[in-house]
Amino acid sequence: MIEYHKNTGNPINSVNPCLSIVICGQAGQGIQTIEDILSRAAKNSGYNVFATKEYMSRIRGGFNSTEIRISEKPVKAYTDIIDILIPVGNDNLDHLEKKITEKTLIIGEKISTKHKFIEVPFVKIAAELGNKIYSNVIAAGMVAGILNIEEDLMFNYVTKYFSKYGEEIIEKNIEAVKKGYEIASTINIKISIEKNEAIKDHIIMTGTEAVALGAIAGGCNFISSYPMSPGTGVLTFLAKHYKDFGIIIDQAEDEIGAINMSAGAWCAGGRAMVTTSGGGFALMGEGLSLTGIMEIPMVIHIAQRPGPATGLPTRTVQGDLELALYSGHGDFPRIIFSPTGIEDAFYLTSRAFNMADKYQVPIFILTDQFLVDSYYNIDIDKLKFTCVNIENYFIETDSNYKRYKVTENGISPRGIFGHGSGLVSYDSHEHDEKGHITEEFDLTVKMQNKRMKKLKAITEDVIEPVLTGSEHYDILLIGWGSTCGVINEALSVINRNNIAFLSFSQVYPLHKKTEEYIKKAQKVIIIENNLTAQFSKLIKLNTGMEIKHKILKYNGLPFSVEEIVEQIRGII
Repeated sequence: MIEYHKNTGNPINSVNPCLSIVICGQAGQGIQTIEDILSRAAKNSGYNVFATKEYMSRIRGGFNSTEIRISEKPVKAYTDIIDILIPVGNDNLDHLEKKITEKTLIIGEKISTKHKFIEVPFVKIAAELGNKIYSNVIAAGMVAGILNIEEDLMFNYVTKYFSKYGEEIIEKNIEAVKKGYEIASTINIKISIEKNEAIKDHIIMTGTEAVALGAIAGGCNFISSYPMSPGTGVLTFLAKHYKDFGIIIDQAEDEIGAINMSAGAWCAGGRAMVTTSGGGFALMGEGLSLTGIMEIPMVIHIAQRPGPATGLPTRTVQGDLELALYSGHGDFPRIIFSPTGIEDAFYLTSRAFNMADKYQVPIFILTDQFLVDSYYNIDIDKLKFTCVNIENYFIETDSNYKRYKVTENGISPRGIFGHGSGLVSYDSHEHDEKGHITEEFDLTVKMQNKRMKKLKAITEDVIEPVLTGSEHYDILLIGWGSTCGVINEALSVINRNNIAFLSFSQVYPLHKKTEEYIKKAQKVIIIENNLTAQFSKLIKLNTGMEIKHKILKYNGLPFSVEEIVEQIRGII
């Protein structure tokens, strides 16, 4: 008998009883179908689940894989460990060779391998059912059987998933699931991971859905974007539900038109956003500066992927922090959020609309391919508490209205077209308080200073970084955005009482306590998914403190728990 439980010797499982299942195959073989059906059924059976995918930039062929972690405790991170590997089709496994160990069990088509192997000819069995396309659902049924997931749950999800294809297709897929359960009954594997009834009431949410739902919660009623992966999912999600929430959707002719149309929506009293990736945002630089001088609110979601140029379009990186920080010509304030997880993506996106409205500045939400394409189960009751109330800051104008009135904090009263008797005037040139063009030097200085005054007010409204671990630390880990889930899990594996982790979900402006946290530590280690430690440079720019120890990764893959544990131990 093969057993998988907390004493397998897996350093991750020793902290959290957890099973890592990797399913791989070519694009077009339905790997995502297995991931979707299996993870949702596992959650409804009482397991914590986490799933993330790796896929090549092609419609057919290539090598795609998905990692599903089944756990007793919540998991929010990627791991190198493969407990069970299921190749759908007779693909070469060289791509995963470094992750396969002597403890990995491979179940699938006959492949020449030196590793532990159980042959299951999914494609042949599927062909006997009528079409080899059913091989993916057979594999899903087999895994469900190994995990002791109730058959009715799988039948329900298969019925729901294939409902649009008609009764015949549904019946064939249910038959495929049953065949998978039959195979599982012949495989002598014991899974010692306890189920939790409370998890059945959780929801499963992707990072993409969290950003989109956060936008809805924040009152978004207009989105204009040009498709660019991995940011496109936010546009398509809102387009799918536009009638339910009264959202105007515009797939613009290009990114330049997208940001300018969203700026116009804010001028008319809307709450607008754009979603893109780094290459798409590069075209929005002029429009960003337009929002800067005209003091128009804007919410910009950038789902980062490796560059320069097209780079690795389906991979992940944290390489666009400096792009968001320094883009646009001229000086004007901005705010940059970077969600540390899926719940945070929901909260920060909803908050972004209020903050943009309040300070009349562009706000960036920096995610990445890893975050938007991953998902895990979330307690819906806890998610409700992260929602913010919609706050509108525009006023009804009168005949004496001045759009750019100089105020003590730099924030002028914002009027919108047709709301009141005053004239609302915008100009892309430098302007006076009423919005009329000017070339007066003294007035230019006055207006530049007025706009930058807002940064002081924004600095008093910054989200404080979260400290995890001992308050009496000697060693401080620093991370931002999507690296935080993996760092938190690595921290629990290392389990030392002199180490803590400081996670940032707002990376600009920096919280005023940042320097205080760093000074307390004897040794500071920053962990970033980019080549040049962009956040470390930002910290040095703002505090004068250089972080010596850096853990960096930039090959297109997210950090794994094992990598972080090994490198931290190597430093300390």
